[in-house]
This record gives sequence, C-alpha cells and structure tokens, in this order.
Amino acid sequence: MKIKLTLLDTGYCRQLEMFSIRGGRPRSISFHAIAALIEHPVHGLFLFDTGYSPRFFEATRSFPYRLYATITPVVTRPEQSVKAQLEAHGIRADQIGGVLLSHFHADHIGGLRDFPDSRLYCFSSAYAHVRGKRGLQALREGFLPDLMPNDFEERAIFVDRALPVELLERYRPFGEAYDLLGDGSMLLVELGGHAIGQFGMFVRDEEHGDVFLCADAAWSSEAYRRHVLPHPLAQSIMADGPAYRDNLLRLHELFGHWPSLKILPTHCPEVWKMSQGEFAWRS
Repeated sequence: MKIKLTLLDTGYCRQLEMFSIRGGRPRSISFHAIAALIEHPVHGLFLFDTGYSPRFFEATRSFPYRLYATITPVVTRPEQSVKAQLEAHGIRADQIGGVLLSHFHADHIGGLRDFPDSRLYCFSSAYAHVRGKRGLQALREGFLPDLMPNDFEERAIFVDRALPVELLERYRPFGEAYDLLGDGSMLLVELGGHAIGQFGMFVRDEEHGDVFLCADAAWSSEAYRRHVLPHPLAQSIMADGPAYRDNLLRLHELFGHWPSLKILPTHCPEVWKMSQGEFAWRS
C-alpha cells in the first residue's frame, strides 16, 4: 500500500563538517532537522519525528541545558515548527493520529508537546534509557526533559513489544521489522548506536517509490554511500559505538544492492534539498 510522504524542514544547528564525517573540513555547516508527514490512505496522518520548535529555546534557558544550545547553536523560526507548517496547509494538530519518535534527542522531539492528542510510538528501550533523567545526566544523552509531554506514558505505544515480521530479501541485511499498521506500509527496524533504541522506517511513497527514513544512523548520504565513519570524537559520544558502526555498514550494504531505494538521513544536506523540492508539499 502506497502512502504520501512530505519532508518538513524545522530549522538547523551549526557544527563543524569535520565532526560529522571523517576527512571533512574544519568549517561550520548547517545540520537541518527534517521531520516527515506521512499520509496513509486508510489510517490517516502520522509524523516521523517533530524536529525543532521554539520550545527548544525555552528548554535550554537554564543550566545545564543551555550548554546544549551553546555547543550546537540552533536557528529556527516559529513558522518552521511542524505544527505551524501543518496549519499553513490546512491540517490541525488533532488530525495527527500518531507521532513516531525515532529517538529522544532534542532535535527530534522539539515539537512533541504540540500534539497532545496523538499516539506516541517509540521503542521501549529508547524510552527506558532517558526516562527520569535530568540535569547533566540528561544532557549527556542529548535529551531535554522539558520537551516531553507530562502524559507521555499514558499515550505511548512501545513498538518493540510486538512480534516482528520477517522481511523480504530486498531489505537485507535487515532481516525483520515491526509492521506498525499490519499492512506492510510502515516497517520499523532497529537502528541503535547513535542513540539507544533508535529506529528507522521503510515506506513506499506513491510518487517516489521506496524510501527508508534512517534517522541519525548516518549524518549524510555520503557517509552510507562511501561507508565513511564520522570523526573519532563524534564516535566517542555515540550511545553504542559498535552498534553505530554495524548499522552504518548495513546502510552501505542496503544501498549497494537496492540502488533505487531512497535512504534519507535526517540531517543530510541532500535530504534538506529534497524537502524544498521533490518531497515538498504536493497538492
């Protein structure tokens, strides 16, 4: 079953290119935070992550959270929040049936509180890793607790508590996935490493074919195409370095044997261009 996928640019942070990919230059570049609107022909509207929103600035006013904003300066405007973009196209927040949280870093949950009526889908391992953390302990995980809804646990659906399904050969080296809706249209696979319990999602867009939203399993398309790891300093702050390296290799292998698949890392500059072009709002 085909769905309609729209990529939403929610702003960006600034960081050194050399930090994101080994051999990169010592220059500051923009890392856009891309969320996605998923329009399912039967089950309605979903979001894949929520990117940045002005709530980020509120959540980083006090110490130690303001260190987050200092280390990775964020640029975002109110009209770039997912909620504002949806409203500009006639979609109310209460029409979003579910928000899929690839992981709990602040640049992925910045707009979460804007959707108080939506179901919240995540891996239980991801939530367990950040649950209750505050202060420096939260900051080390890239987690800002003030971005979380107070009723998160009441609305959460832990996807990895279901039984996975076996995937077809074309998905290798990924062997199994969680079939979110039971119709094969939204297949979630484990992509831990960058963050504990991170997942990616395979979908089939009605216009552009097969797509893999791989969150932060790679920071650029160049990284998975050439199988280039980030700078050793960046690897040192990964939640699980070996798992990150394993999953980057899986992306590289997937790209090698399924070249028509569009693999979309959240912060890739090529994906940002897609959010302004082929995957922008369509009538």
